Amino acid sequence: MKRRDTLKSIALGSLGMATVPSTDLVAAPPEAPVKVPGGRQKEEAIRDAKLMAEKFFTPHELKTVTILCDIILPADKKTVSASQAGVPAFIEFMAKDQPANQVPLRGGLRWLDSESIKRFEKKFVEITPAQRIEIVDDIAYPEQAKPQFSQGVAFFSKMRDMTMTGFFTTRAGFDFLGYVGNTPNVWNGVPDEVLKQYNLSYDS
Repeated sequence: MKRRDTLKSIALGSLGMATVPSTDLVAAPPEAPVKVPGGRQKEEAIRDAKLMAEKFFTPHELKTVTILCDIILPADKKTVSASQAGVPAFIEFMAKDQPANQVPLRGGLRWLDSESIKRFEKKFVEITPAQRIEIVDDIAYPEQAKPQFSQGVAFFSKMRDMTMTGFFTTRAGFDFLGYVGNTPNVWNGVPDEVLKQYNLSYDS
């Protein structure tokens, strides 16, 4: 599995393509007063609030997504895990915001349970961590995967992309990258040596 240090340069290069950080999504239900974050339109905030109030994943599916996210980006000495950063909620939001994600995600989760039952007679959330990694290892590397795992490979690739996007657009992801965005600076005026070069001064 690729760790954050390997992904760091990829994430830095994609920050310009990032959308609204998942921690900035409006969580208020549509009937409540809607807080409009800076840079957003009221209509966008209302839509976000409506989507946040809806549910897509079942509790079982959400638990599976959470486990899988943490396999992709586990906690380490440098930062929190994907689930601790709120990535499962981000993925659910994206499933509602972009309905084209719904069939691949739900179908992939069903494939994962089916494969787990086939191998271990239990669903993915019920097997051991080592057994989960055994399945993930068969679908995490597209170039090495066997043809019979093609559906699992496609699902895991989508999950990996969404997990990375979700994590690296949260405060935890920004902090890990050392990304601070636009910040105010202190300008003390033109340096004295430059003023002297052009026979200028602040007194003139």
